[in-house]
Amino acid sequence: MTGSKRKKDLPDTSAVVVAAGNATRMMGIEKQLAQVDGVPVLIRSLQALACSPSICEIIVVTREQLIPVLHQMISAFGVNKVRTILTGGATRQQSVRKGFAQISPQGKFVAIHDGARPLVRPEEIEACIAAARRTGAAVLGTPVKDTIKQVDGEGRVTATPDRSALYAVQTPQVFSSAAYGAAVEKADAAGMDFTDDCQLLEYAGMPVQVVRGSYDNIKITTPEDLAVAEGLLAFREQWEEEVQ
Repeated sequence: MTGSKRKKDLPDTSAVVVAAGNATRMMGIEKQLAQVDGVPVLIRSLQALACSPSICEIIVVTREQLIPVLHQMISAFGVNKVRTILTGGATRQQSVRKGFAQISPQGKFVAIHDGARPLVRPEEIEACIAAARRTGAAVLGTPVKDTIKQVDGEGRVTATPDRSALYAVQTPQVFSSAAYGAAVEKADAAGMDFTDDCQLLEYAGMPVQVVRGSYDNIKITTPEDLAVAEGLLAFREQWEEEVQ
């Protein structure tokens, strides 16, 4: 095996996991610590990233009060590749930027993932990273199933976008580290702050490739999502047993 081949096969992607939200829609439930089939939501997200061969390190960005318990949980579940846990910022963009500032030189790409997406598969993470290596920026997404209506401030329908051109984007969202850094600088200079990482790249004029994901890569946002995740996980496990 040549030296260039070994270098190419080395893990080259740093994961920044965002778990700093206040979970205002969870009715008092701390969604990162809530369990799906006996495993905390955040731990499932970290396990999927740790199982991805391209991920060289994981940086968790969370609220300060959660840091001690996350250290304990990560140790108890034996999750590897987690290099550091740090306090997030006031917004998602600020939190991701703080995590991005901690990535090592080995991280030629950065995979930004919601800690509250516990059902992402390692193979989906790898597919998104592979697309980012080709294009510079990639995101998991699925075609929307419902008809989408655009409405005005009074709730009246103003347009019906073509559903065939609409995707619901997920995470991870993977970018070359150089591209992400340049996009952040441009947004900061203009005083812009985005809730979606792809939108940051779009603002900087950088195209983002959509990679077909799975409908079960849901984000835990409200209490009923925990029940949905339990059901999806049970369905997935049964399906995998049947096809083997």
